Amino acid sequence: MNKQLKIVLVTLLSFGLYYYVDELYFYTIREGFNGLINQYGISHILAYIIVGIPILLGTLLLHQRNHLLQRLGLNQSIVKGFVFALICTLPMFIGFAFLFDLNEEISFNTILIGIIAAGLFEELYFRGFLFGQLFRFTRLGFITSVLLGAVLFGLVHIKQGTSLDEIIGIFLVTFMGGILFAWLFVEWNCNLWVSIFLHMLMNLAWDLFAVSDNALGDNYSNIFRIATISLSIILTIIYKKRKGISLQVKRSNLIMKAK
Repeated sequence: MNKQLKIVLVTLLSFGLYYYVDELYFYTIREGFNGLINQYGISHILAYIIVGIPILLGTLLLHQRNHLLQRLGLNQSIVKGFVFALICTLPMFIGFAFLFDLNEEISFNTILIGIIAAGLFEELYFRGFLFGQLFRFTRLGFITSVLLGAVLFGLVHIKQGTSLDEIIGIFLVTFMGGILFAWLFVEWNCNLWVSIFLHMLMNLAWDLFAVSDNALGDNYSNIFRIATISLSIILTIIYKKRKGISLQVKRSNLIMKAK
């Protein structure tokens, strides 16, 4: 079998199996662990690990065991990823501090579930694996590689909506977020920690203050979210220009890469 075809098939089948198991059994697995250890946040993380086994197996099928971290983008600088994300999310933290009250309902479980688990596993599975394997190791271009993951990423979050308008808004926000995180992952030399920490800190700012019960927010909160997004794009472009590094995503590889 052609190597690139193998990568596409294994990636899609592995991710499809993960997505299927996650949709059907995630909450059952989480409740099972919670019954054993009586700790909801840790149970949530353990459930993410269990449903992610197809992702691990798919990565092992595609790459040598000693290259796993590199192939998933986890071998790059954690410090650089955190510092970049912290600078970019300052508009959200500062703006929300003026506009909203502190969220008195935030808890250890909230941090484990909505910040750590969401940022780590969603980026690892959607960007590091699904998008990363397709874009980095096949001739598929950026749009071709990112589209499926961005759509599924949006669909995962629409459960937060209670009306059609909210569902559409939440889908669009998270769909575009999936594209942004994938772009940053690629432009920062496939450093998944950049998108992991940006995802975590954006969620933290959202949860730390009483912003919204879902990912949509209101006009005021979105002003500062857009500021964070804009800052992440602008700083990335400035950094690469000063280092003399060309952008990885360009017109010539949006759909397919040249042979």
